Amino acid sequence: MPATEEEDAWVWNQIKAEAKRDAEAEPALASYLYSTILSHSSLDRSLSFHLGNKLCSSTLLSTLLYDLFLNAFSSDSNLRSAAIADLRAARERDPACVSYSHCLLNYKGFLSCQAHRVAHKLWTEARRPLALALSSRIADVFAVDIHPAAKIGKGILFDHATGVVVGETAVIGNNVSILHHVTLGGTGKVGGDRHPKIGDGVLIGAGATILGNVKIGEGAKIGAGSVVLIDVPPRTTAVGNPARLVGGKERPSKHEDVPGESMDHTSFISEWSDYII
Repeated sequence: MPATEEEDAWVWNQIKAEAKRDAEAEPALASYLYSTILSHSSLDRSLSFHLGNKLCSSTLLSTLLYDLFLNAFSSDSNLRSAAIADLRAARERDPACVSYSHCLLNYKGFLSCQAHRVAHKLWTEARRPLALALSSRIADVFAVDIHPAAKIGKGILFDHATGVVVGETAVIGNNVSILHHVTLGGTGKVGGDRHPKIGDGVLIGAGATILGNVKIGEGAKIGAGSVVLIDVPPRTTAVGNPARLVGGKERPSKHEDVPGESMDHTSFISEWSDYII
């Protein structure tokens, strides 16, 4: 069995073991855990069932969505590997994530990201009305507004996720962590390529706003509440409104870690200011 298939199988077996444990510990959840996880033969089927039930409406039936999601996950190994990478990202980076099954069932950042990937697949296949309808349901249910054309890598953590907005031409690399109320937006009515490009390993703090076709370099860190309108070099930290580089523009301080994975939000404070309360 190839390494990726072994990893997929290990994560799925772990999820089932966690669900069985939780069902035994909390009988009130036994039926729910059986229908969402334990009755399914694979992660693809479990995730498709759960997303279908989360995103359905009176006119967009859960059975239709289940078939849509399952066909996408079953036919595209990249979607499957991305889901596994995102599960691992949440489990490893978020101390509040107590299990893989908890992430699968309850993390709307994870669920919205998986649903978006299917919407993006539909968009690239010229099924744009359906992609837009699915994107609208994702925004309604999860309060996460991602245009279906936006490109998102693997190992993504949308932590809390409420209020995240990602524009049409935005690109998010691999192993990126983004907190709630982050906007990757445009600057007005300008068309074309007009949204941010986020490099691998970037960390974007809560409430940050990044506008325009700007590049956030690999391993950069954007402080909470910052407003970024120009490029940020790799391995640097931008903080404030308007955002400025810690250490100054000419010789900015650089870090060695990957903030998107380390989740280090505050180590820059001593260099940035004499902040006290």
